[in-house]
Amino acid sequence: MRIAGVTIPDDKQLSYALPILYGIGPARAKDILTKAGVPFNKKGGELSPEEEQLVRSLCEGYTIEGELRREIGSNVKRLKDIRAWRGLRHERGLPVRNQRTKTNSRTRRGNVRKTMTSGRRTLEKT
Repeated sequence: MRIAGVTIPDDKQLSYALPILYGIGPARAKDILTKAGVPFNKKGGELSPEEEQLVRSLCEGYTIEGELRREIGSNVKRLKDIRAWRGLRHERGLPVRNQRTKTNSRTRRGNVRKTMTSGRRTLEKT
C-alpha cells in the first residue's frame, strides 16, 4: 500500500506501520484507524481495497510528508530571515527551545566533553 509516495509494509500492524509517514505519529495513526473502522492489529496486506482507499484518503487529509517538510522548512527560513532568536539558534546549530547547553546538547554541538587535565581545562573530541 502506498500513501503520499511512501510504501507501507504489508507485514506490519497498521497502528505501527502508519507512523512511518512523516507527520503521522502513534496517536494520529490510531485516530485514522478508528475513523476508518479498521482494527489496530490488522496488517497492511490484509486490507480490502475499500479499507485501503479509506485509510489512504484519511491520511491524505492531514498535512504529511513533502508538504509538511516544506512548510517546516519555510517556517525555519522565515525565522532566520527576520533574525529572530530561534532563527539564530537554528543557524548556529544549537538547541532552539531553551535547553541547557553546558552538558546536555551533545547531539547538536558534537560530542565535545570537557575534562580536567593537571589543573587546566582542555577540550577533547571523543
